[in-house]
Amino acid sequence: MSNSRLSIPASGGFDEDGRSGDSRAGLKNGLVWAVRVRPGEEPVQLAPAEIDVILDDVTPPSNWPRLAESWVWLHFDTVHSSARAHVAELPCLPEDVRAMLAETEYGIMLDAMPGLVWGAMPAFDAPGAEEDREIAAWRFAMRPDLLITTRRNPIPVLGAAYRALRGEAVPRSPAGVIDRAMRDFATSVRRQIGQLDDELDRAEDALLIVEHRTDLGHLGGIVGKVRRRATELRRVVVPVDHALRDGELDLPPWAEDELRDRTERQVHAALDDLLALQDRGRSLQDELAASQAEETNRRLYIVSVATTMMLPATFVTGFFGMNTGGMFLDHGAWGTVFAGVICAMAMAVTWVFLKAARLL
Repeated sequence: MSNSRLSIPASGGFDEDGRSGDSRAGLKNGLVWAVRVRPGEEPVQLAPAEIDVILDDVTPPSNWPRLAESWVWLHFDTVHSSARAHVAELPCLPEDVRAMLAETEYGIMLDAMPGLVWGAMPAFDAPGAEEDREIAAWRFAMRPDLLITTRRNPIPVLGAAYRALRGEAVPRSPAGVIDRAMRDFATSVRRQIGQLDDELDRAEDALLIVEHRTDLGHLGGIVGKVRRRATELRRVVVPVDHALRDGELDLPPWAEDELRDRTERQVHAALDDLLALQDRGRSLQDELAASQAEETNRRLYIVSVATTMMLPATFVTGFFGMNTGGMFLDHGAWGTVFAGVICAMAMAVTWVFLKAARLL
Protein backbone atom coordinates (compact mmCIF):
# COMPACT_ATOMS: atom_id res chain seq x y z
CA MET A 1 0.00 0.00 0.00
CA SER A 2 1.23 3.48 -0.75
CA ASN A 3 -0.30 5.16 2.30
CA SER A 4 0.34 3.85 5.76
CA ARG A 5 -2.81 2.85 7.61
CA LEU A 6 -1.56 3.66 11.07
CA SER A 7 0.80 6.01 12.79
CA ILE A 8 2.46 4.37 15.78
CA PRO A 9 4.50 6.47 18.20
CA ALA A 10 7.78 5.02 19.34
CA SER A 11 6.71 4.91 22.96
CA GLY A 12 3.66 5.38 25.11
CA GLY A 13 2.29 4.38 28.47
CA PHE A 14 -0.79 2.43 29.40
CA ASP A 15 -3.06 2.98 32.36
CA GLU A 16 -4.37 0.32 34.70
CA ASP A 17 -7.12 -0.88 32.38
CA GLY A 18 -4.96 -1.08 29.30
CA ARG A 19 -6.08 2.18 27.71
CA SER A 20 -3.41 4.32 26.12
CA GLY A 21 -2.07 7.43 27.78
CA ASP A 22 -2.05 10.92 26.33
CA SER A 23 0.87 10.16 24.00
CA ARG A 24 -1.34 7.68 22.13
CA ALA A 25 -4.60 9.59 22.21
CA GLY A 26 -4.35 10.56 18.55
CA LEU A 27 -3.97 7.07 17.06
CA LYS A 28 -5.94 6.47 13.90
CA ASN A 29 -8.38 3.65 13.27
CA GLY A 30 -8.57 2.71 16.95
CA LEU A 31 -5.23 0.93 17.22
CA VAL A 32 -4.13 0.99 20.87
CA TRP A 33 -0.92 -1.02 20.64
CA ALA A 34 1.00 -3.03 18.06
CA VAL A 35 3.91 -5.11 19.33
CA ARG A 36 5.98 -8.09 18.28
CA VAL A 37 6.82 -10.45 21.10
CA ARG A 38 9.28 -13.28 21.34
CA PRO A 39 9.55 -15.66 24.31
CA GLY A 40 12.33 -14.56 26.63
CA GLU A 41 12.56 -11.04 25.19
CA GLU A 42 10.94 -7.65 25.67
CA PRO A 43 8.10 -6.67 23.28
CA VAL A 44 9.04 -4.46 20.35
CA GLN A 45 6.78 -1.74 18.95
CA LEU A 46 5.96 -2.25 15.28
CA ALA A 47 6.56 0.39 12.66
CA PRO A 48 3.64 1.46 10.43
CA ALA A 49 5.14 -0.31 7.42
CA GLU A 50 5.38 -3.58 9.36
CA ILE A 51 1.74 -3.30 10.43
CA ASP A 52 0.67 -2.74 6.83
CA VAL A 53 2.50 -5.86 5.71
CA ILE A 54 0.85 -7.94 8.44
CA LEU A 55 -2.66 -6.64 7.84
CA ASP A 56 -2.35 -6.99 4.04
CA ASP A 57 -1.20 -10.60 4.23
CA VAL A 58 -3.99 -12.64 2.60
CA THR A 59 -2.34 -16.02 3.13
CA PRO A 60 -5.08 -18.56 3.99
CA PRO A 61 -5.20 -19.40 7.72
CA SER A 62 -4.71 -23.08 6.91
CA ASN A 63 -1.14 -22.22 5.88
CA TRP A 64 -0.31 -21.35 9.50
CA PRO A 65 -0.41 -24.74 11.26
CA ARG A 66 2.66 -24.36 13.50
CA LEU A 67 3.99 -22.02 16.12
CA ALA A 68 6.25 -19.22 14.95
CA GLU A 69 9.41 -17.95 16.63
CA SER A 70 7.61 -14.68 17.41
CA TRP A 71 4.10 -13.32 17.13
CA VAL A 72 2.36 -9.98 16.84
CA TRP A 73 -0.40 -8.47 18.98
CA LEU A 74 -2.61 -5.73 17.53
CA HIS A 75 -5.18 -4.31 19.90
CA PHE A 76 -8.03 -2.06 18.67
CA ASP A 77 -10.48 0.19 20.47
CA THR A 78 -13.71 -0.04 18.46
CA VAL A 79 -15.74 2.55 20.33
CA HIS A 80 -15.87 4.74 17.20
CA SER A 81 -17.63 3.69 14.01
CA SER A 82 -14.55 4.55 11.91
CA ALA A 83 -12.47 2.08 13.92
CA ARG A 84 -15.11 -0.63 13.52
CA ALA A 85 -15.26 0.03 9.78
CA HIS A 86 -11.47 -0.29 9.60
CA VAL A 87 -11.45 -3.58 11.52
CA ALA A 88 -14.25 -4.93 9.34
CA GLU A 89 -12.03 -4.51 6.26
CA LEU A 90 -8.79 -6.13 7.46
CA PRO A 91 -7.52 -8.22 4.51
CA CYS A 92 -5.65 -10.72 6.69
CA LEU A 93 -8.83 -12.28 8.10
CA PRO A 94 -11.88 -14.04 6.59
CA GLU A 95 -14.97 -11.90 6.17
CA ASP A 96 -17.03 -13.50 8.95
CA VAL A 97 -14.15 -13.14 11.41
CA ARG A 98 -13.71 -9.47 10.53
CA ALA A 99 -17.43 -8.90 11.06
CA MET A 100 -17.21 -10.59 14.47
CA LEU A 101 -14.32 -8.37 15.55
CA ALA A 102 -16.29 -5.25 14.62
CA GLU A 103 -19.49 -6.43 16.32
CA THR A 104 -20.97 -4.20 19.02
CA GLU A 105 -23.58 -6.50 20.58
CA TYR A 106 -22.73 -8.54 23.66
CA GLY A 107 -22.32 -12.24 23.00
CA ILE A 108 -20.13 -15.22 23.86
CA MET A 109 -18.75 -17.52 21.20
CA LEU A 110 -15.68 -19.54 20.23
CA ASP A 111 -14.92 -21.02 16.84
CA ALA A 112 -11.93 -22.36 14.95
CA MET A 113 -10.63 -23.53 11.61
CA PRO A 114 -7.20 -24.92 10.73
CA GLY A 115 -4.70 -22.22 11.61
CA LEU A 116 -7.23 -19.73 13.03
CA VAL A 117 -9.22 -19.35 16.27
CA TRP A 118 -11.65 -16.53 16.97
CA GLY A 119 -14.34 -15.68 19.48
CA ALA A 120 -15.89 -13.25 21.94
CA MET A 121 -15.24 -13.58 25.66
CA PRO A 122 -16.49 -11.76 28.78
CA ALA A 123 -14.52 -9.58 31.15
CA PHE A 124 -15.20 -7.02 33.85
CA ASP A 125 -14.90 -3.38 32.93
CA ALA A 126 -12.93 -0.65 34.69
CA PRO A 127 -11.78 -1.40 38.26
CA GLY A 128 -14.18 -0.70 41.09
CA ALA A 129 -16.09 -2.54 43.77
CA GLU A 130 -16.23 -6.18 42.75
CA GLU A 131 -19.99 -6.49 43.13
CA ASP A 132 -20.60 -3.30 41.10
CA ARG A 133 -18.39 -4.05 38.09
CA GLU A 134 -20.24 -4.45 34.83
CA ILE A 135 -19.58 -7.29 32.41
CA ALA A 136 -18.43 -6.43 28.90
CA ALA A 137 -17.26 -8.46 25.92
CA TRP A 138 -13.96 -8.36 24.08
CA ARG A 139 -13.18 -10.15 20.83
CA PHE A 140 -10.15 -11.83 19.36
CA ALA A 141 -8.84 -13.63 16.30
CA MET A 142 -5.51 -15.41 16.37
CA ARG A 143 -3.12 -17.39 14.23
CA PRO A 144 0.11 -18.88 15.56
CA ASP A 145 1.90 -15.67 14.51
CA LEU A 146 -0.82 -13.04 15.05
CA LEU A 147 -3.30 -11.93 17.70
CA ILE A 148 -5.91 -9.24 16.99
CA THR A 149 -8.14 -8.13 19.87
CA THR A 150 -10.92 -5.54 19.94
CA ARG A 151 -13.00 -3.99 22.70
CA ARG A 152 -15.44 -1.12 23.19
CA ASN A 153 -15.14 -0.82 26.98
CA PRO A 154 -11.97 -0.66 29.08
CA ILE A 155 -10.89 -4.25 29.77
CA PRO A 156 -8.35 -4.40 32.64
CA VAL A 157 -7.40 -8.04 31.99
CA LEU A 158 -6.09 -7.15 28.53
CA GLY A 159 -4.01 -4.33 29.96
CA ALA A 160 -2.65 -6.72 32.58
CA ALA A 161 -1.82 -9.30 29.90
CA TYR A 162 -0.02 -6.62 27.86
CA ARG A 163 2.06 -5.48 30.82
CA ALA A 164 2.96 -9.10 31.59
CA LEU A 165 4.73 -9.56 28.24
CA ARG A 166 8.16 -9.40 29.76
CA GLY A 167 10.98 -11.90 29.45
CA GLU A 168 10.11 -15.42 30.45
CA ALA A 169 6.47 -14.44 31.02
CA VAL A 170 5.92 -14.14 27.25
CA PRO A 171 3.77 -17.09 26.09
CA ARG A 172 4.87 -19.19 23.11
CA SER A 173 1.67 -18.40 21.21
CA PRO A 174 -1.17 -15.85 21.28
CA ALA A 175 -3.31 -18.51 22.94
CA GLY A 176 -1.35 -17.79 26.11
CA VAL A 177 -2.77 -14.25 26.20
CA ILE A 178 -6.32 -15.54 25.80
CA ASP A 179 -5.66 -18.12 28.51
CA ARG A 180 -4.33 -15.46 30.90
CA ALA A 181 -7.27 -13.12 30.26
CA MET A 182 -9.81 -15.88 30.81
CA ARG A 183 -8.06 -17.19 33.92
CA ASP A 184 -7.99 -13.66 35.34
CA PHE A 185 -11.72 -13.40 34.60
CA ALA A 186 -12.39 -16.76 36.30
CA THR A 187 -10.28 -15.64 39.28
CA SER A 188 -12.29 -12.42 39.55
CA VAL A 189 -15.53 -14.41 39.39
CA ARG A 190 -14.35 -16.72 42.16
CA ARG A 191 -13.27 -13.72 44.24
CA GLN A 192 -16.75 -12.27 43.91
CA ILE A 193 -18.20 -15.66 44.82
CA GLY A 194 -16.09 -15.59 47.99
CA GLN A 195 -17.42 -12.15 48.89
CA LEU A 196 -21.00 -13.25 48.24
CA ASP A 197 -20.42 -16.35 50.34
CA ASP A 198 -19.25 -14.13 53.20
CA GLU A 199 -22.50 -12.17 52.88
CA LEU A 200 -24.44 -15.40 53.23
CA ASP A 201 -22.33 -16.31 56.27
CA ARG A 202 -23.35 -13.09 57.99
CA ALA A 203 -27.00 -13.62 57.10
CA GLU A 204 -26.86 -17.21 58.33
CA ASP A 205 -25.22 -16.20 61.61
CA ALA A 206 -27.89 -13.57 62.21
CA LEU A 207 -30.60 -16.09 61.42
CA LEU A 208 -29.20 -18.59 63.92
CA ILE A 209 -28.51 -16.07 66.68
CA VAL A 210 -31.77 -14.11 66.65
CA GLU A 211 -34.12 -15.34 69.38
CA HIS A 212 -37.53 -13.91 68.72
CA ARG A 213 -37.11 -13.56 64.92
CA THR A 214 -38.76 -10.19 64.99
CA ASP A 215 -36.34 -8.48 62.56
CA LEU A 216 -35.73 -10.71 59.57
CA GLY A 217 -36.53 -8.23 56.82
CA HIS A 218 -32.91 -7.02 56.34
CA LEU A 219 -31.72 -10.62 55.99
CA GLY A 220 -34.04 -11.09 53.05
CA GLY A 221 -32.40 -8.08 51.38
CA ILE A 222 -28.93 -9.60 51.83
CA VAL A 223 -29.93 -12.98 50.44
CA GLY A 224 -31.77 -11.36 47.54
CA LYS A 225 -28.71 -9.28 46.61
CA VAL A 226 -26.49 -12.36 46.66
CA ARG A 227 -28.87 -14.36 44.49
CA ARG A 228 -29.21 -11.55 41.94
CA ARG A 229 -25.44 -11.19 41.53
CA ALA A 230 -24.96 -14.95 41.40
CA THR A 231 -27.56 -15.17 38.64
CA GLU A 232 -25.79 -12.44 36.66
CA LEU A 233 -22.47 -14.26 36.94
CA ARG A 234 -23.97 -17.59 36.02
CA ARG A 235 -25.50 -16.17 32.84
CA VAL A 236 -21.98 -15.20 31.80
CA VAL A 237 -19.96 -18.19 32.96
CA VAL A 238 -22.26 -20.91 31.63
CA PRO A 239 -21.94 -19.89 27.93
CA VAL A 240 -18.15 -19.69 28.30
CA ASP A 241 -18.04 -23.15 29.86
CA HIS A 242 -20.24 -24.54 27.09
CA ALA A 243 -18.07 -22.93 24.41
CA LEU A 244 -14.86 -24.39 25.85
CA ARG A 245 -16.38 -27.83 26.40
CA ASP A 246 -18.00 -28.04 22.98
CA GLY A 247 -17.10 -31.46 21.63
CA GLU A 248 -17.54 -30.32 18.04
CA LEU A 249 -14.99 -27.51 18.41
CA ASP A 250 -11.72 -28.62 16.80
CA LEU A 251 -9.01 -26.34 18.13
CA PRO A 252 -5.56 -26.31 16.50
CA PRO A 253 -2.85 -28.07 18.53
CA TRP A 254 -1.13 -24.79 19.45
CA ALA A 255 -4.36 -23.52 21.05
CA GLU A 256 -5.65 -26.81 22.48
CA ASP A 257 -3.31 -26.93 25.47
CA GLU A 258 -3.94 -23.34 26.54
CA LEU A 259 -7.68 -22.98 25.98
CA ARG A 260 -9.06 -26.45 26.48
CA ASP A 261 -6.77 -27.76 29.17
CA ARG A 262 -6.01 -24.73 31.35
CA THR A 263 -8.74 -22.19 30.69
CA GLU A 264 -11.51 -24.78 30.69
CA ARG A 265 -10.51 -26.08 34.12
CA GLN A 266 -10.48 -22.60 35.62
CA VAL A 267 -13.84 -21.62 34.12
CA HIS A 268 -15.46 -24.91 35.09
CA ALA A 269 -14.16 -24.58 38.66
CA ALA A 270 -15.68 -21.08 38.83
CA LEU A 271 -18.97 -22.48 37.54
CA ASP A 272 -18.96 -25.21 40.20
CA ASP A 273 -18.41 -22.61 42.92
CA LEU A 274 -21.16 -20.48 41.45
CA LEU A 275 -23.66 -23.34 41.39
CA ALA A 276 -22.79 -24.19 44.99
CA LEU A 277 -23.34 -20.54 45.98
CA GLN A 278 -26.74 -20.49 44.26
CA ASP A 279 -27.78 -23.71 46.03
CA ARG A 280 -26.73 -22.26 49.36
CA GLY A 281 -28.56 -19.01 48.62
CA ARG A 282 -31.76 -20.89 47.80
CA SER A 283 -31.47 -23.02 50.95
CA LEU A 284 -30.89 -19.96 53.14
CA GLN A 285 -33.79 -18.13 51.51
CA ASP A 286 -36.05 -21.15 52.15
CA GLU A 287 -34.92 -21.23 55.79
CA LEU A 288 -35.50 -17.50 56.07
CA ALA A 289 -38.98 -17.85 54.58
CA ALA A 290 -39.74 -20.67 57.02
CA SER A 291 -38.54 -18.53 59.95
CA GLN A 292 -40.66 -15.61 58.81
CA ALA A 293 -43.68 -17.89 58.42
CA GLU A 294 -43.02 -19.31 61.91
CA GLU A 295 -42.86 -15.81 63.39
CA THR A 296 -46.07 -14.83 61.60
CA ASN A 297 -47.83 -17.94 62.86
CA ARG A 298 -46.60 -17.26 66.40
CA ARG A 299 -48.02 -13.76 66.33
CA LEU A 300 -51.31 -14.95 64.87
CA TYR A 301 -51.45 -17.64 67.57
CA ILE A 302 -51.02 -15.04 70.34
CA VAL A 303 -53.72 -12.86 68.82
CA SER A 304 -56.08 -15.81 68.41
CA VAL A 305 -55.59 -16.96 72.01
CA ALA A 306 -56.11 -13.45 73.36
CA THR A 307 -59.24 -13.03 71.28
CA THR A 308 -60.63 -16.38 72.41
CA MET A 309 -59.95 -15.68 76.08
CA MET A 310 -61.62 -12.29 75.89
CA LEU A 311 -64.71 -13.61 74.11
CA PRO A 312 -66.65 -14.65 77.28
CA ALA A 313 -65.68 -11.39 79.00
CA THR A 314 -66.92 -9.51 75.96
CA PHE A 315 -70.21 -11.39 76.20
CA VAL A 316 -70.56 -10.52 79.92
CA THR A 317 -69.82 -6.84 79.39
CA GLY A 318 -72.21 -6.76 76.49
CA PHE A 319 -74.90 -8.38 78.55
CA PHE A 320 -74.53 -5.92 81.45
CA GLY A 321 -74.34 -3.03 79.03
CA MET A 322 -77.86 -3.58 77.75
CA ASN A 323 -80.27 -0.72 78.53
CA THR A 324 -83.10 -2.93 79.74
CA GLY A 325 -85.09 -2.94 82.91
CA GLY A 326 -84.88 -5.55 85.64
CA MET A 327 -81.09 -6.03 85.27
CA PHE A 328 -79.78 -7.76 88.35
CA LEU A 329 -76.92 -6.14 90.21
CA ASP A 330 -78.14 -2.73 89.09
CA HIS A 331 -78.69 -1.80 92.75
CA GLY A 332 -76.12 -1.81 95.47
CA ALA A 333 -72.49 -0.72 95.79
CA TRP A 334 -70.92 -4.04 94.66
CA GLY A 335 -72.56 -4.56 91.28
CA THR A 336 -69.50 -3.62 89.25
CA VAL A 337 -67.29 -5.86 91.38
CA PHE A 338 -69.61 -8.83 90.91
CA ALA A 339 -69.70 -8.22 87.14
CA GLY A 340 -65.90 -8.10 87.04
CA VAL A 341 -65.70 -11.37 88.97
CA ILE A 342 -68.07 -12.98 86.49
CA CYS A 343 -65.83 -11.80 83.61
CA ALA A 344 -62.74 -13.23 85.32
CA MET A 345 -64.48 -16.55 86.00
CA ALA A 346 -65.62 -16.75 82.37
CA MET A 347 -62.04 -16.19 81.20
CA ALA A 348 -60.74 -18.82 83.63
CA VAL A 349 -63.28 -21.36 82.45
CA THR A 350 -62.28 -20.63 78.82
CA TRP A 351 -58.60 -21.06 79.65
CA VAL A 352 -59.25 -24.41 81.34
CA PHE A 353 -61.28 -25.57 78.34
CA LEU A 354 -58.48 -24.58 75.89
CA LYS A 355 -55.90 -26.42 78.00
CA ALA A 356 -58.09 -29.51 78.25
CA ALA A 357 -58.62 -29.47 74.46
CA ARG A 358 -54.80 -29.01 74.02
CA LEU A 359 -55.32 -25.81 72.09
CA LEU A 360 -52.80 -24.01 74.29
